[in-house]
Amino acid sequence: MNALRNKVQLIGHLGSKVEIKTLESGKIMGRVNIATNEVYRNAKGEKVTETTWTNLVIWGKNAEILEKYTDKGSEIAVEGKLSNRSYTDKNGEKKYITEVVVNEILLLGGPKAEKANQEVAESDLPF
Repeated sequence: MNALRNKVQLIGHLGSKVEIKTLESGKIMGRVNIATNEVYRNAKGEKVTETTWTNLVIWGKNAEILEKYTDKGSEIAVEGKLSNRSYTDKNGEKKYITEVVVNEILLLGGPKAEKANQEVAESDLPF
């Protein structure tokens, strides 16, 4: 049951190109937001699409893969955990941020995703 605690799975489209940063420690971190859509019918029977934007934090090889193979609008699936943090802005106001720290990624659709999946598959060959 512990595996179900603080677990998030999302499928959506990237809002921009992944922003990569190399930290002083040498670790690679990526940041991007993802749009997920929920479609339902309201009380009048009209179709309504509601978009939710979620901030993602991606580390290491996953960040490099997203930078190399995705662009704004690319469809991806991610799995990770919710993380909350706060900081004080330049006006002295405390700001709170909720984001998903990504553990796994899956590129969905499009020629770049196919190329990435093919590259990964070929690297598994014994010769």
